[in-house]
Amino acid sequence: MEGQLRATIEEKVVEGTTRPVPAFTRRDVRIPAVPNKAFTIIGMRRAGKTTFLWQIVAEHLQQGMPREHALYFNFEDERLLDLQARDLQIILETYYQFYPHTRDSEQVLFLLDEIQRVAGWETFVRRLLDSETVSVYLSGSSARMLAYELGTSMRGRALPVTVFPFSFREYLRHLREEPEDAFPRLNKARRSLIQARLRQYLQTGGFPEAIGLETIDRRELLTSYVDGVILRDVLERYQVSNIGVLRRLTRHLLSNPGAVFSVNRFYNDARSQGLSVSKDTLHAMLGYLEDAFLIRTVPYFAYSEAQQRVHPRKVYPIDTGFIPFYTAPRPFPVGHALETCILIELLRRKHEVFYLRTASGYEVDFVTVCSDGELHLYQVCADLSDPTTHAREARALLDAGAQFSSQSLHIISLATAPPPEAHPQVEYHNAAAWLLS
Repeated sequence: MEGQLRATIEEKVVEGTTRPVPAFTRRDVRIPAVPNKAFTIIGMRRAGKTTFLWQIVAEHLQQGMPREHALYFNFEDERLLDLQARDLQIILETYYQFYPHTRDSEQVLFLLDEIQRVAGWETFVRRLLDSETVSVYLSGSSARMLAYELGTSMRGRALPVTVFPFSFREYLRHLREEPEDAFPRLNKARRSLIQARLRQYLQTGGFPEAIGLETIDRRELLTSYVDGVILRDVLERYQVSNIGVLRRLTRHLLSNPGAVFSVNRFYNDARSQGLSVSKDTLHAMLGYLEDAFLIRTVPYFAYSEAQQRVHPRKVYPIDTGFIPFYTAPRPFPVGHALETCILIELLRRKHEVFYLRTASGYEVDFVTVCSDGELHLYQVCADLSDPTTHAREARALLDAGAQFSSQSLHIISLATAPPPEAHPQVEYHNAAAWLLS
């Protein structure tokens, strides 16, 4: 068995140091400029984590690094199912056996894909950082598992880097239509094309494999992603036994993008239909789905953590591509899709995001907090052509701005110009321009 394992590792080390870099669409993901750290590339399965690891390799090769100085090693291999933490040393030994001249090099990369499949991996990575001159990049689909293992065993030696599905700019880049100038300076034809592409993006989403597929094929692909999260990221990882309730909860969350989710209400509905589940289990399942990056939750804004916990969270899918398939046969909710798109972009830009209700009962979609404590308030509305709709959105912003002493009030919509009744205290943003800014 050990001979077979060594042979497999040798094969993968050779392949991982000689394989040409595959073609990719460049991602706008920033690696923190912090030395002597391992970087953990996390995100939902099929969002592009592996491709981003190859982008890291490509960037180093462009700077003159020899190809054999970068080892890409993927642990998602059935031949490695019995791999133990102690066996990871074989990878290191094999690499330096093949490339001894790299031992004293200042530029060696180890890119370890889906390493969390090996129990106890974190002690090996810690030792790698401490004893070798190696830059380490790790990938995984589980934010919580990586955070727990890194926090307990590596004590601040690793930093997370999240890879989301394509942003709108990356989507345009993938289509070879990325604008060469700021959106307002483009000609009318170019702006019109980008506006049309945004509506398309809201329906298809940003998973790389889904772009360009026919609707029926895209449905099969994206629903298979959801099944993968349920079966591999939740059931296998956390030994969840009640798959019926888990599937029902997942469908409920994906079919109600941007809605407030009440565990109590879902619990009562489930019980009324004869489903046996505890509230604690539902809370855990919600956490598992967020841990696997299928959903993002938005907490209620309050200066007190106790107040935050009293209010339920709003739930959004990680990508708008799920929305048309889980909200059918209802018409495509373009407003909720745009709201989801703006939330994910705020998260991409490293904002901590909340929602709030004013003392008068008006809801503001998103709130972010500046380092100086000032709140930035955002309303997202696809169509502002109805004066009643605009008045409702602006009223909530103005009320919240007065209550929380904020002058940063924003409405993001698909409209190309502010409405005639635009309020002077509110900044109006075309969604395409804001996403590309």
